Amino acid sequence: MRIVILIKQVPATDKVKIDEKTGTMKREEVDAVINPLDLYAIEAGLQVKEKIKEDSEIIVISMGPPKATEVIKEAISMGCDRGYLLSDKAFAGADTWATSYTLSSFIKKLENFSIIFTGEKATDGETGQVGPSISAQLDLPILTYVSKIIDIGKDYIIVEREIEEGTEIVKSTIPCVISVIKAISEPRLPTLRGKLKAREIDIPIITLKDLGLSENDVGLSGSPTRVVKIFYPKISRHGLKIKEKNLEKAVDIIINFLEERGII
Repeated sequence: MRIVILIKQVPATDKVKIDEKTGTMKREEVDAVINPLDLYAIEAGLQVKEKIKEDSEIIVISMGPPKATEVIKEAISMGCDRGYLLSDKAFAGADTWATSYTLSSFIKKLENFSIIFTGEKATDGETGQVGPSISAQLDLPILTYVSKIIDIGKDYIIVEREIEEGTEIVKSTIPCVISVIKAISEPRLPTLRGKLKAREIDIPIITLKDLGLSENDVGLSGSPTRVVKIFYPKISRHGLKIKEKNLEKAVDIIINFLEERGII
């Protein structure tokens, strides 16, 4: 069974800078880490591999700048087998649709994959759109908000997923896309053997030319959504400072103040 896990490198700080001209994040100027919610997708993939107990392979895929190889190697140190990085200047500034299109184009080149795991969402975008978009572009069933993998066979998987009313049990054919949440399990730590493997392994870089795509369909050029305006909100307070020492008069002032504003 070939398992694909999609991960993303995200800023490690909340001091993110935005390019006001393009409306995109300046990722090269901040420290980055693996998206915390993607760690649960990695754990889910590893659990499936252990449960199958036959020849299985976990491939990690990420899209980002060259330094994103670091998060792929972190996934390998946790137990994944190998990885690919989609990296090209043409990919920069991609929205969720262009990101999904680029990732899907590469996944199509992988043969005989069974499950694509993703995290619930990325902490730098909070959209949760890439997993469902990839399933649509690959014409695969998708299981979202998965909290438990109940059973898996060669051509099916049964999971538990969280919904507003509680939980539900769903059976799907394989191949499929699965988006997991934190309840799936606590992510394991990297092992020494895994770290040594990650240090030595080569991460192939996949470019626009390798995918055979047009520059007009990827990155900022291929993104149907744009950030059209960036501004920093001004926080202004129009309060009332009361210096009245007489308690009754102070209370009257407060009541009048609230009445004038329609609060009471």
